[in-house]
Amino acid sequence: MSKGSENATPGFLVWRLSMKWRTAVDRAVAPLGLTHAQYSLTASLYGMQRAGERPSQRRLADHTGLEPLYVSKLARSLESAGLLERTRDPRDPRAVQLALTEQGRTTVRQAIDVVHELLQQLLAPLGGLDSDRTRELSRDLATLLDAPLDPFVHTSEQIKEQP
Repeated sequence: MSKGSENATPGFLVWRLSMKWRTAVDRAVAPLGLTHAQYSLTASLYGMQRAGERPSQRRLADHTGLEPLYVSKLARSLESAGLLERTRDPRDPRAVQLALTEQGRTTVRQAIDVVHELLQQLLAPLGGLDSDRTRELSRDLATLLDAPLDPFVHTSEQIKEQP
């Protein structure tokens, strides 16, 4: 454990790890013309398309945890770059469906390989991607992601308790 992390709170460690990961992915996918956010969007879209889905922007926002407005902005920039196409959903004219272009599929497959190698490096101290420690970490992270988190509940209680 690094010296500055010994007495750090879990929240601080989660934040630092997410920033470390984001920065590393940004640098790793930059040669492919992508940012971390664009990678997250295109890699998620790639996986969803492989599963036979043609998701709406809203569905992709829900899947990635990104704000719908941000997904819309990212989708427009990726469309301008020729990596994806946006079309109206025939079942709901208000919804926009997303699909990777051939160029987008090629780019995201390359990016997935690069990020997979980066993930192997990150997880090496735990025994690598397929280790028991990594599987346990993944379960713990999934548990935390599934936990409800409403910042207004605690804040409201604190305000009521103050004189």
